[in-house]
Amino acid sequence: MAIGWTANNKRSLHVNSVNSKKPALRLAALAFAFVACTATAALAESRSITVTGQGEAFAKPDQAAVNAGIQTFAETVVQATRQNQAVVEKIFAALAEQDIPDKDIQTSNYSIWAEQDHHESRQGRIVGFRVSNIVSVTIGDIDKVGEVLAAVTNAGANTIHGIQFGVKEPAALEEKAREAAMRDARARAEALAQLAGVQLGEILTISTSSGPISPGPMARRSMEMADAAPAPGIAPGEQSVSVWIEARYAIR
Repeated sequence: MAIGWTANNKRSLHVNSVNSKKPALRLAALAFAFVACTATAALAESRSITVTGQGEAFAKPDQAAVNAGIQTFAETVVQATRQNQAVVEKIFAALAEQDIPDKDIQTSNYSIWAEQDHHESRQGRIVGFRVSNIVSVTIGDIDKVGEVLAAVTNAGANTIHGIQFGVKEPAALEEKAREAAMRDARARAEALAQLAGVQLGEILTISTSSGPISPGPMARRSMEMADAAPAPGIAPGEQSVSVWIEARYAIR
């Protein structure tokens, strides 16, 4: 910027036109560089390989859940409920003898309904009442499943609705499956890059999903009261969990 004096001693301002253009040129250069970098990044991001890797992990079950119950029938509701409660108390006592803690015993269903006579001439007449009480039991020792089933059966349970095997720490099993899925994804990406004649770069994005732990063998049985039921043979099998990883790798 240059400042001079005119003949009438008034000060006037003269701006150097070259200097005034420099800031604008700098801004234009910065804008061009930003656009160029953005375009380069977009191009690099568009050159990528996307793969899906799968991993699976297995473990022996270390716990089981059992639904055991009692159904009773009598002419009146009072009689049916009293009979049912008497058996339920015996089931609770049998579970205590098997060292099953109270926190692992929970009533999962309790229902009462009237049964009607379906004969044409007596249709709609109530002939009695049925009471059902189902108890869900978690067994922390997998080797005691058969003994627990025999104990509740001998205590009066006449229905076993299912046995569900599981693992106490599913997170550790899922972590193993996730590691296997990541290795699988990397191997697939490397194979594709080699086939395409390109080099595999850094990983750009990762997304993951997992499947529920597959259930172990289930047993369903209904039985009549017996003098003494033997411990049934139980095969816990194996638990598994699957994890899928979608990974996108840059290529160059």
